[in-house]
Amino acid sequence: MTEQSAVASPARLAGTFPKERIAVSLLFLANGLFIGAWSLKVPELLIRLNLTPFYVSLIVVFFGVGSVVIMPLCGGRIAKYGSSIVAKATAVVFLPTMLLITLAPNIWTAAAAVFLFGGFAGALDVAMNANAVEVEKSMRRAIMSSCHAFWSLGALIGASTSGYMIDQLGSLPHAIAITIVNAVLLTLAFTMIMHDGPHVETEESAAAPKTSLFRSPLPWLLGIMALFCMVQEGIVIDWSALYLRDDLSSSLTQAAFAAGALHGAMTIMRFAGDGIRDRLGAVLTMRISGVIAFVGMLIAGFAPNAYVAIGGFALAGVGISNMVPIAFSAAGNLPGMAKGVGLSVVTIMGYSGSLFAPTLFGFIAEHTGFSAIFIGTPMLLIVVLALSSLARHADGIKGH
Repeated sequence: MTEQSAVASPARLAGTFPKERIAVSLLFLANGLFIGAWSLKVPELLIRLNLTPFYVSLIVVFFGVGSVVIMPLCGGRIAKYGSSIVAKATAVVFLPTMLLITLAPNIWTAAAAVFLFGGFAGALDVAMNANAVEVEKSMRRAIMSSCHAFWSLGALIGASTSGYMIDQLGSLPHAIAITIVNAVLLTLAFTMIMHDGPHVETEESAAAPKTSLFRSPLPWLLGIMALFCMVQEGIVIDWSALYLRDDLSSSLTQAAFAAGALHGAMTIMRFAGDGIRDRLGAVLTMRISGVIAFVGMLIAGFAPNAYVAIGGFALAGVGISNMVPIAFSAAGNLPGMAKGVGLSVVTIMGYSGSLFAPTLFGFIAEHTGFSAIFIGTPMLLIVVLALSSLARHADGIKGH
């Protein structure tokens, strides 16, 4: 560490929200806002293009396919150009995609627009997580959980306002309005973002043994951790309402509170998560969170009524909230690996847990009932707990 950086560090540490942290938080907020609004585009596409649910499902698949195709390209670009450049580029391309979906005249153009939307949403996700890791290093403290809290907040705002806006203003004015809001958020973020540049060897990293994605198991094991955590979130979002309605005989109004309880608990705990992680360390935080999530999901799965199930999902949200941010921070600090490379693997594997796995569990639920999947999937968290020592890499931010 140079004398200049050593002098600058106390000032950096003194500010709870330096401009670089505000910038990356705005990126998470903007990404979440678009994803929240996307949930209301699905029924709108069904009506506007006169599609059957089967064809709408096919269009939704293109969201996941776009993410899986485009996200892997980000790791190498981040190592070559830096997370800030990649975040700016992907955000600019991502910005008009909501309009493209809204203006798509047929199923084929809608599928292409959704492919781009999902792909560049995922690409921005990798880049903004990589930038958050760099900000963590500069501040020498955890910020990843609160960044994900801003994403959850954006998704909540996007989902809760879009239905009203579409009903009152129409689909195109809604898309224009939310695109303008995101353009403002991104412009503000661009003026303050941490410009990290390409991957540069430090004395410590130069001395560390070099590794690659195909020689080191670490990114893949962290990816499994993120995957198994996000499976829990995905099945609650996709299937909890049907579980409460069909298995627990609740009203549709009650059923809507299941995913809402999860999201609300996750948002609150993510804002608190950085302080908890700084105090307890990443490994202990991961283990406590895993146990809480495990217990919460089982309570929901064995629930005798909707109220107990909703409480279980809220408890699961408390546990799940900080597990994925810790896995992402660990992936961004793997020794001997260029920045962004390990993170891209963990991000792709993690998000596949919420994009694709719930569909598989939905097919299983047709034969077993929904309670079985809410009892069975928490068993994946046992694997996460077994691998939890890998979360120690997330504490590497304090050594830079």
